[in-house]
Amino acid sequence: MGTNEACSNEIPQSNGRDTGATKYASVCDLSQAMIRAAMAHGQHEARIGKPDPNWPDWYAEYMAREQAGEELPQ
Repeated sequence: MGTNEACSNEIPQSNGRDTGATKYASVCDLSQAMIRAAMAHGQHEARIGKPDPNWPDWYAEYMAREQAGEELPQ
């Protein structure tokens, strides 16, 4: 999923990336990942010069890529 693609509201969703689970060891680990995503997303919005209405998709992609060791979205 690219950062400009919105998730479908239909459940279950499959976008081709769901080959493995994204898991966090604790609530603290999840919280820290969300903080890192929020900080990176703030930089993303500064670059695009406007609020990002698809921020949930952006956060989810950032967090999944970070955990998988993949290149992070900008």
